[in-house]
Amino acid sequence: MDKRTFLQQSLALGVAAFMPRTGVAEWLEQHKSYSAEKLSTDEKFWASIRKGYKLKPDYINLENGYYCFLPQETLDKYLDHIRDVNLQGSYYMRTVQTENKKKVIAKLAELAGCSTSEMALTRNTTESLDTIINGIHWNAGDEAVMAQQDYGSIVNQFKLMENRYNIVVKILSVPNHPASDEEIVELYRNAITPKTKLLLVSHMINITGQVLPIKKISDMAHSLGVDVAVDGAHAFAHLSFKIPDLGCDYYASSLHKWLSVPLGAGLLYIKEGKTPALWSLMADWSMKDDITHLAHTGTHPVATDLTIIDAIDFYNKIGPERKEARLRYLQNYWTSKVRSNKNIVLNTPEDPKRSCGIANVGIQNMAPADLAKTLLDKYKIWTVAIDGQGVRGCRITPNVYTTTGELDAFVKALTELAG
Repeated sequence: MDKRTFLQQSLALGVAAFMPRTGVAEWLEQHKSYSAEKLSTDEKFWASIRKGYKLKPDYINLENGYYCFLPQETLDKYLDHIRDVNLQGSYYMRTVQTENKKKVIAKLAELAGCSTSEMALTRNTTESLDTIINGIHWNAGDEAVMAQQDYGSIVNQFKLMENRYNIVVKILSVPNHPASDEEIVELYRNAITPKTKLLLVSHMINITGQVLPIKKISDMAHSLGVDVAVDGAHAFAHLSFKIPDLGCDYYASSLHKWLSVPLGAGLLYIKEGKTPALWSLMADWSMKDDITHLAHTGTHPVATDLTIIDAIDFYNKIGPERKEARLRYLQNYWTSKVRSNKNIVLNTPEDPKRSCGIANVGIQNMAPADLAKTLLDKYKIWTVAIDGQGVRGCRITPNVYTTTGELDAFVKALTELAG
């Protein structure tokens, strides 16, 4: 496909179209009686949501997993916040900054289904999980269990604890296509011993999109006296759930991913009663035992914090159930068209309960880096290559603005490359 043809097709799909701030709310109001499942396949409905995004026409973006950029409605409000804070300067920082941050945390806690005393703002998932891992009182011989499919820097944080405190890091491997929840639960159970202190689990594995049975894993671990920390980087505002229902002790996520907050915002959930036992990474002003002593970062971009409320408002307008249903539909739409091709390898479970919007695909005898490069250079499709941790392929992460027409172009490219 040459660039001129691609641009013509992109414009026909409405890439250059633009919806005013009030457009999304009005359009959603007209469809409030429709179920999430019914709307998940309604291309006209989602084409109107797409108009609320300003999209770059140079390529089809199927790599939203790193950073879901903001819809224009949220971006405009973010810029307003930047201007307002800049106008007020230190007056804002010394008068209303703290109270506004409390309002943001209250809104985020409401979305997460927890109390404000269990919720803290951080800068990303990595910072949140590192706060927990560094905060635990480790003794030599204590064990931490995780999977090789967990995020690499988090696994490395445990290895730092191994070097510092002589703990034991136990790494297992999660199958890409498990037969049941019980298979996964038993995998973690078999790694636990009386010396195990913490279990790290990914809610949604970042490289494949597989959703793990967190509640069952948490219940099992707690029955053996082990705490559970969950990496929810890709699950929060992607799947519809409440954190306390998962039964875990700690939960972390990056809000710049599926909630579409500006870069530099994350959340840390700590179950009530757990915070006093954790060391602080940085001393705060109050030196209390509540969650605030674990989330002190000094002066930071407060306009980003303010935009969390706007991002939550946009997310709630679309509806958590609607968004989850649409993302799952998009993933199943394209994977169902290539799953039977013997030269195409899907590294994501077929069972819709075990995945949502993210999937990973490879082509036999083709390096993931070569696949990603060819998709971009030849077909103008942007993805990311994954080559390791038991996975070889490209991670595909559409968003609510993605059209089935774009996925058809992706399927055509895969089919051609598979031969």
